[in-house]
Amino acid sequence: MQTKKSSEVLALSDPKLGGVIKEKFGIKCMHDNSVDELLRGIRNQVTNLVSELSDQDLKSMSLGLSHSLSRYKLKFIPDKVDTMIVQAISLLDDLDKELNTYAMRVREWYGWHFPELSKIVPDNILFAKTVKKMAMRTNAATTDLTDFLPEELEKEIKEAAQISMGTEISEEDISNISSLCDQVISISEYRQQLYEYLKNRMSAIAPNLTILVGELVGARLIAHAGSLLNLAKHPASTVQILGAEKALFRALKTKHETPKYGLIYHASLVGQSAPKNKGKISRVLAAKASLAARYDTFGEGETNTEIGISSRAAVEQRLQTLEGGVQHKISGTGKGKAKMEKYDNKKDSNNQTRNTAQYNSATDSTITMETTPAVEEKKKDKKEKKEKKQKKEKKEKNGTNGEDMEVAPTESKKRKPAEEDDGEKKKKKKKKEKSDE
Repeated sequence: MQTKKSSEVLALSDPKLGGVIKEKFGIKCMHDNSVDELLRGIRNQVTNLVSELSDQDLKSMSLGLSHSLSRYKLKFIPDKVDTMIVQAISLLDDLDKELNTYAMRVREWYGWHFPELSKIVPDNILFAKTVKKMAMRTNAATTDLTDFLPEELEKEIKEAAQISMGTEISEEDISNISSLCDQVISISEYRQQLYEYLKNRMSAIAPNLTILVGELVGARLIAHAGSLLNLAKHPASTVQILGAEKALFRALKTKHETPKYGLIYHASLVGQSAPKNKGKISRVLAAKASLAARYDTFGEGETNTEIGISSRAAVEQRLQTLEGGVQHKISGTGKGKAKMEKYDNKKDSNNQTRNTAQYNSATDSTITMETTPAVEEKKKDKKEKKEKKQKKEKKEKNGTNGEDMEVAPTESKKRKPAEEDDGEKKKKKKKKEKSDE
C-alpha cells in the first residue's frame, strides 16, 4: 500500500484542498491546466459515464449544491455583520416618517376639540400622552399631568381648557384618538430601543467612524455604500459627496459647481462650522472618515479607538483655525492695505477661542475712498466760512465803518525797498529841472 500511495497522484481542481490531503494522508496531489480540461470533460459527459444519472437529477443536484455553498459562505463570512446596521438604520428612518405622520394626525384630529393644546405642548410624544390621559378637555381640571409635564404647562392647559373654542366630540371619537395615541407612544418607545441597539452595534463594528461622525451618520454612510467594506474602498472624495449623486451628475451635465457634501453634512463637526467653512470642514472630515473606516474594516486585534479620537481632534483644530483661532498678520507693504480683523475672537477662562465673534469697533475707519455729496457740502461750508472770516478781518484792518476816504497802505506798499525810493526821487528831480528850464 505504501508503494502504491507513493506512485499514485491525485488530480484536484482546488490546490488548497490538495495541500490538506497531502498533509493528512500523504497522497501526492496535482493541479494544472490538463486537470481542468479533464474535469470539464467529465462534467459534460457525466450522464453518459453514470448510466443511472439523468439530466433532471443532475440539475437538482447542482441546485442543491449551489444552495448549500451559498448558505455556508453566508453563515461564515464575518464581514456580513454590518448588514444588521443597514437594516436597523433603514427601519429607524421608516419609523421616523411613520411617527411624524401619526403625530400630525393626532394633532389635527384632536385639534377640532381642543385647538389651543397644540401650541401649549409642541412635543409630539408629550402631546400624545396628554391627550391619552386627559381625553375630554372638560377633564383637564381634575387630571394630574405632572408625571410628564412641568407645573407651568399643566396650569396653562387647565386655563386654556376653560375658554377653549373647540367643538364637542363623542366618547367614540375620543376612544379612536386614544388608540392612535397608543400607537404613537409605542412607536416612539420602540424607536428609542432600536436607536440603543444601533448605537451598540456601531460601537462594536465601526468604533472609530462612530467617534468621528456619530452613530446615525456613520450608519447611513455604511447603508448607502452597501457595507463597511465597500465604504472602506471608497476614496475620501467619494465619501464626501456620498448621498448627493443626483446633484453631482446634474452639475456635471449642466457644467455648474459640484456639491461640497452629501450625508456627511449632518455630522456635528460640519453643523457647528460657519456656512462659508462647511465645504472645507466636510473635505477634512471625509478624509479622516475614510481612514477610520479602513482601520475599522482591515484593522487586526482588539478594538482600538485611537485613530478616531486623534482624527476628531485634528478636525476640531482645523475648525478652530478656520473660525479665527489664528490671527491674520497685518501687512505693512505699500502695495497693499493693512488687513485688520473686523471681529474679535475673544477667549474664555480656559484660554479657548469662542465660536461667536464680537464686533470690534476700534477697526472702523472714517476715511472714505470716494467723496460723497455730504462730504463735499461740508468742505464747501468750511471754505465759505473761512473766506467770510478773512474778509471780516480785512475790513477791521481797513476801518470799522468804511467811511475813510484814504485806504490804509498795505504792508507790501509800506515795505518798499530803499533802492526803489532813491530811483523815484531822482526821476522827480529831473522832471523839476526840466520844468524850470
